[in-house]
Amino acid sequence: MKNNSIYLKALLNGNPKQILQIYEICFPNVKRFIIKNNGDHMDAQDVFQNALMQLTARYQKKPFEIKSSFEAYLFVVCKNLWRRELNKSKNKVTIDGTIELRTEEREIALSSLEQEQWDFFQEKLELISDNCKKILKRFFKKIAYKDIALELNYNDENVVRQRVFKCKKKLTEIIKEDIRFNELKEL
Repeated sequence: MKNNSIYLKALLNGNPKQILQIYEICFPNVKRFIIKNNGDHMDAQDVFQNALMQLTARYQKKPFEIKSSFEAYLFVVCKNLWRRELNKSKNKVTIDGTIELRTEEREIALSSLEQEQWDFFQEKLELISDNCKKILKRFFKKIAYKDIALELNYNDENVVRQRVFKCKKKLTEIIKEDIRFNELKEL
């Protein structure tokens, strides 16, 4: 946890020694993930750099605390940015007309908003029961109901379906009770 604030402050202050350390520690996993998911070395470098810029801009705007490890947090930011990039390229259409190009600042702002939404969601996920956390984490990873039933010793997949429904409902209630919910809804 101590390194988290050191790394965030290093990004903010442009400390080359610690930024190099961030690259050495974190970049190999990001590169491996992006190459495994239809990218190349250049894509990995671009995503990693954008993630560092996003973290720096967010921390500069409003300092925050990372509750997991810095490496894990940065990896999730990079993963989200890469998924977003893949979705953009998947949805490209050729047209004969003028189109509005998205600015880099807008992209960083949208990525930052997505990360804030993710952090908010993770925070609320921690507030539900341990049983619900176990079920929903597996559900969100798209593990089959029958496999969840086996892993968590439920009678059958129908019981799991009911538990997923109840846990999602509880999580939704907790999320909507927080005043930040409306602020973080995408425009």
